[in-house]
Amino acid sequence: MDEGPVARFDRYMLSQLMMLFGFFALVLVLVYWVNSAVQLFDQLVADGQNLSVFLELTMLTLPSLIRLVLPIAGFAAALYVTNRLSSDSELTVMQATGFSPFRLARPVLAFGIVAGLLTGALTVVINPLANARLADRQAEIARSATARLLQEGEFLSPISGITLYIRDITPEGELRDLLISDSRDPEETVTYTASSAYLVETATAPQLVMIDGLVQVLQPEAARLSTTRFEDFAYDLEPLTRASDSGRRRTREVSTLELLRPTPQTLEATDRNAAQLAVEAHDRVAAALLSVAAPLIGFATLLIGGFSRFGVWRQILGAIGLIILVQSLESVVASALRGDPSRWPLVYVPAIAALAIVAVELVLAGRPRRKYRRGVPA
Repeated sequence: MDEGPVARFDRYMLSQLMMLFGFFALVLVLVYWVNSAVQLFDQLVADGQNLSVFLELTMLTLPSLIRLVLPIAGFAAALYVTNRLSSDSELTVMQATGFSPFRLARPVLAFGIVAGLLTGALTVVINPLANARLADRQAEIARSATARLLQEGEFLSPISGITLYIRDITPEGELRDLLISDSRDPEETVTYTASSAYLVETATAPQLVMIDGLVQVLQPEAARLSTTRFEDFAYDLEPLTRASDSGRRRTREVSTLELLRPTPQTLEATDRNAAQLAVEAHDRVAAALLSVAAPLIGFATLLIGGFSRFGVWRQILGAIGLIILVQSLESVVASALRGDPSRWPLVYVPAIAALAIVAVELVLAGRPRRKYRRGVPA
């Protein structure tokens, strides 16, 4: 067979897949981004941050968002392109010229590899870097003197159980007539009042230095109230600024190489053992393999139906069902690994199962149609 038309068909189908992939990815990213950006913007405005901080944090969250939508966009692109080629009888024509289902799947496989490489770059390299930087910036914002805690004339509740009130804030930064009520302990309520206070930055979290004040401890069950006067008193604002996890690292912020070869410092900072870190590292690679398999599932499932003037909506529903099945298998594997992280190779089971499903479907699509028709001998 002349390789010219073959190569042209591969390029044509691959270009259609890439174009639709970009379109669906852009739409999905915008939908998810608008939802998360509104919440982030409201939070930062409440904390008194400017637009540049919002843009920086938004950019740092984009890699995780893109990684989430890439497999969905690849699957949707494969469904759309395959359905259109089937409706226009282009796939039927190519099969009539001698193309096997496995040969027809070659451009889809190439497309899946591109999607998998993009997903792998995000999960293995870019996401950990972005998440680490995002954690650093959030810690810096939490340690700063945020407007959330410095609003005069308002009763504020930064976290459950703590109420803060400041009557006036001078241009020099002096807080006048301060009240802090701490009722996090159900057995007692501690109330701090001071005629003035100053916010002092430290290496871990800001501290509130109160001048000329009173501490009142109320124990309701014992009907007891004790008071203590002070000339100066330092109140740690770490719980209010949400910096209590200072020094801790989440596994998503650790590089893949460090997960595979953890140091004692990494194990201590993440509070995880080596097997748990290995699960996280291999899960990033498995995500890339699933991005390869998702478009192939969409293509192979629609190819089984062949050409039909009534459309291939049943095959589309079947492809969606198979994706849901693979996702369910991911959840089962995740539950098993939580109980025994040493079985980390199970991480690859959903991707292997997805590729096996594709292989079976392509074999079925290559069988003669007459075997599926009632009353026609094989």
